[in-house]
Amino acid sequence: MRTRRPADGVTYEEREAPHADEPRLLRQERAAAEGVPSQLQLMLPTPTAGGATGLLGALPALAPDSSLDLARSAYRQHLEQARRPANTVDSYAYDLLKLGERVGPRSIDRITRSDIAGYLGLANNKSTRKRRLTAVRRFFRYLIDDAKVLTVDPTEGFYPHLIQLRTPVPLNADEQAALLGQAESDEAWSLPAIWLMLRLGLTRGELLALRRDHVDLSDPEQPVVFVFYDDAARRGKERKLGGDAAFAQIYADYLAAREPADLLFPVGFQAVNGMVERVQRNAGIEKVVSPQVLRHTFAVERAKAGASEADLIAVLGLADDARNRTSVGRYLKLAAPPL
Repeated sequence: MRTRRPADGVTYEEREAPHADEPRLLRQERAAAEGVPSQLQLMLPTPTAGGATGLLGALPALAPDSSLDLARSAYRQHLEQARRPANTVDSYAYDLLKLGERVGPRSIDRITRSDIAGYLGLANNKSTRKRRLTAVRRFFRYLIDDAKVLTVDPTEGFYPHLIQLRTPVPLNADEQAALLGQAESDEAWSLPAIWLMLRLGLTRGELLALRRDHVDLSDPEQPVVFVFYDDAARRGKERKLGGDAAFAQIYADYLAAREPADLLFPVGFQAVNGMVERVQRNAGIEKVVSPQVLRHTFAVERAKAGASEADLIAVLGLADDARNRTSVGRYLKLAAPPL
């Protein structure tokens, strides 16, 4: 009997299958999954039950042979001091508690990739596996980058489920010119906002986080736009982007028209979407245009100008991992000469 495929071209089993770069890790996850009892659990722990037990006074200093319990407590303290949302802290603590139940009383330097494979394999669905992987990956990055007690990341090689990325449809040169021309006739903020997404590749969230002191106009010929993140976990996405004299004039005109006190664009996500759609429609562009399409167009133009895979990952503020390398590969392919 043929397996019916849904519209996206993958079966349910294919969509639920975990994605790892190494077949050995995938086999270990499957073995762990097959070992789960088939009967329902009589009781389920709540996420808040996973909170690490607080210690009186200061925590002992972490070391490679520290217990997972101590490292969990230190990590929870680190998250709380960074003012991460309480539900995020509780969720991470819960998932790390479940890791502890899986590996037993073992020091952090003895947790292996096989342990991680077994832990992920016990997840009963795709979303749980993804959440667990996020929690343990950030925990071990904390131990390596912040606490500096480990040098090896046992989560290396594991990725969330593979997502089939569609080939983007960027704007051509005429469409880009029409969009910018129409934006100039729209609201005062439309032109600088579209320019930043189309010419510097800012995401919608990055655009709305821009403040006046994030733009340096000390050299009008080469203005600089800084992309900053309040969330410590996302600071790897921060970057310094170069504009041109045209943007310096666009920005100066916007400041004169609106005089924003702090945030450059004090609007919401839907306002950005609506503005882009309105400008696209009034410009007579038939393609679907969204903030993401503007970012795609920027990336393709950079690839046409000679940007490499590493260059695109850096300028787009992406993590250098397999999924993002696949993603920027789409831009390099679109930028290549026609066959």
